[in-house]
Amino acid sequence: MSDIERDVMEYDVVTVGAGPAGLAFAIRLKQLDPNLSVCVIEKASTIGAHILSGAVIEPGPLDELLPGWRDNPPPICIPAAEDEFLFLTKTGSIKAPMVPPQMHNHGNFIVSLGALCAWLAPQAEALGVEIYPGFAAAETLHDDDGRVAGVRIGDMGVAKDGAHKPGFTQGIDIRAKVTVLAEGARGHLTKRLIKRFDLARDADPQGYSIGIKELWQVPEERVSPGKIVHSLGWPADSKIYGGSFLYHLDKGRIALGYISGLDYKDPQYKPWEAFQQWKNHPSVKALLEGGTIVSAGARAIVTGGWQSLPKCDMPGALLIGDTAGLLNVPKIKGTHQAMRSAMLAAEHLAASQLSPDGFDAKLRASVVGDELRKVRNIKPGFKKGLWFGLLNAAWETLTGGLSPWTLKNKADWSSIDKVGAHEADKRAAVEQEYVARDLAPRDRLAGVYFAATEHDEDQPVHLVVHDTTVCVTRCATEYGNPCTRFCPAGVYEIVDDPDGPANSGKRLQINSANCVHCKTCDIKDPYEIITWVTPEGGSGPNYQNL
Repeated sequence: MSDIERDVMEYDVVTVGAGPAGLAFAIRLKQLDPNLSVCVIEKASTIGAHILSGAVIEPGPLDELLPGWRDNPPPICIPAAEDEFLFLTKTGSIKAPMVPPQMHNHGNFIVSLGALCAWLAPQAEALGVEIYPGFAAAETLHDDDGRVAGVRIGDMGVAKDGAHKPGFTQGIDIRAKVTVLAEGARGHLTKRLIKRFDLARDADPQGYSIGIKELWQVPEERVSPGKIVHSLGWPADSKIYGGSFLYHLDKGRIALGYISGLDYKDPQYKPWEAFQQWKNHPSVKALLEGGTIVSAGARAIVTGGWQSLPKCDMPGALLIGDTAGLLNVPKIKGTHQAMRSAMLAAEHLAASQLSPDGFDAKLRASVVGDELRKVRNIKPGFKKGLWFGLLNAAWETLTGGLSPWTLKNKADWSSIDKVGAHEADKRAAVEQEYVARDLAPRDRLAGVYFAATEHDEDQPVHLVVHDTTVCVTRCATEYGNPCTRFCPAGVYEIVDDPDGPANSGKRLQINSANCVHCKTCDIKDPYEIITWVTPEGGSGPNYQNL
């Protein structure tokens, strides 16, 4: 970005991200002190357009934030009615005699998280919060002493070669006494601030999964509103942390998805294709046949838990919600934790004259930290395989997390094996031959269509590969270019090119217009040479009720 003088807007507080955490924070802060000036900026074209989650939510924090919300609920809000837990084989399923205690959903609600955020936004605005969708925070601002002092909005109308196009608009600086990061999993500003302030020095590396989701319209008589089905097993083998969710909504709608842990070892594993394969399982296919897909997308899920929690305050700024890493993995829920942390942050700032100092200690000592601490060993246990993971989860649940040990996490990029470590005969459970599958979409590009993602192709590529020679030399030989498999949107391709680097005859082609902003490449690349940065504001997916 150029250093020419920019327009400046000043607020008491600027919040980056209009997800459940960002909006809950803004609402609570204005409830506590209506005189504070608060703005929320969101990179999506509309509020909720980049939000993707299961989602079953615990309503407690929402009851506290907006006590009368049940009289005017979000547009998709179905009371949980029935829980079912299945173990899948290739052709059948075994119903668990009891649902794991962490996954009991009595009293919870199935929602569209995107619709929930679109519903929360006007309630924030009614309190005086200023919300700006289509404004992407490209970098943080800092005072001379290094303190975070706000954010800079990315320039609009910059060509791929860096030239200014006729519609060029310079991004403004939003300066604030405190900046609250609510970017969701693997926030690109949060990633830089964690490094700059060494916020993870006492934490394990963060862990992630990728969740891939679709919304279907099927004949209404097949749907049992409020029914919640989770599964383990096929098509993942016992070494891959994976499972599905299938939620019955109303009006003949079904939300379904598949989650793959990004700590998988097999370089040939394809998360998107595993999801499509799962959809063709007899227990799922019968439900979907004859239906139509409405919307689809993918997003990284933060799963490191207690031992990967970075310090959540720094000079001038706070981390809340998924950008801090607060999701409860055994529950497969993070919204209640995001909103709790947001409300706690608002209460802390209101009581401390907008000083972030001390928020991290308060967060860890709260019910948010306590919930993470109790389940800290459950997800890491699955690194030793499905069966050990299940036994360990049972033990940790029975003891309430009182084990005198804490299992360690390591970075997901470091877990992938080199080509040849997984022979085809050992991959039988996840053999990904999809020629015979029947249910749409039939390939990743069709999936991108259902995400309605849009990017101006003549803008700087927002997926920065720092050394493309590695892609056609070391990575091709050692890992077989896993980016071409783990990306759910077909962004990365290795194509023939006689002028390719290192006389390889190949080059990496980045189809950045396909990107659905899931952040998987920034997480799983074994060389850590891919950096996701924000494209122009308003770019990216336009999810409908995901």
